[in-house]
Amino acid sequence: MEQLFPDLWQTQREHPFFGVTTHAYLLTRDDGNVMLYGTGQFDEFAKIHQLGGIIRQYLSHRHEAGPPLVTVRDTFHSELCCHSLEAEVIRPICPVDITFDTYETHLGGDLDVIPTPGHTNGSTCYFYRSPHGKNYLFTGDSIFPKVMSWGTLINTGSGGRASDLKNSLAKLKDLRPDVVISSPSVARSSVQEVSHDEWKSILDKAIFDLK
Repeated sequence: MEQLFPDLWQTQREHPFFGVTTHAYLLTRDDGNVMLYGTGQFDEFAKIHQLGGIIRQYLSHRHEAGPPLVTVRDTFHSELCCHSLEAEVIRPICPVDITFDTYETHLGGDLDVIPTPGHTNGSTCYFYRSPHGKNYLFTGDSIFPKVMSWGTLINTGSGGRASDLKNSLAKLKDLRPDVVISSPSVARSSVQEVSHDEWKSILDKAIFDLK
């Protein structure tokens, strides 16, 4: 586990595909810690226990699902959260406790749950207001760093559509993240600090490239 900010920890890297790196992220909170995305790094569970365990795990989409979800759930007695369309696919792998279909606020208003279809039909981004002063935007596979640019990915077999992703990215322009944290990355860190102008420019180019 690597500490990135006072309340944000990153798990060890995993390589689901050649050239692609993924991580999961632990938000440490007084009201209970939250994990974003999925991890199979079981050797880090001792450290997670030291940090206070996990009360909830939020997935951005179905491709983060696998047998490790059951291990996380059984180890920490945590709740699994995802979009209802993703839950249909995930439930045969692991029970799902909390689902959503529209924009919601969780964790006492600190976490915005933002459905952002496009990569899949139930992809979701999460915007977290850290009490330490930074805003974290977890984008899943909707938009991610690659080499010297940013990429998007549409999985049509899972209900993804370019038109939906364009609309979702446009919606993210209203947010003011200080840190953008994707699930995958290609040749760069998944964690990128951005200014508001930089973020708008990144999204404008990604939307243009989807035309």
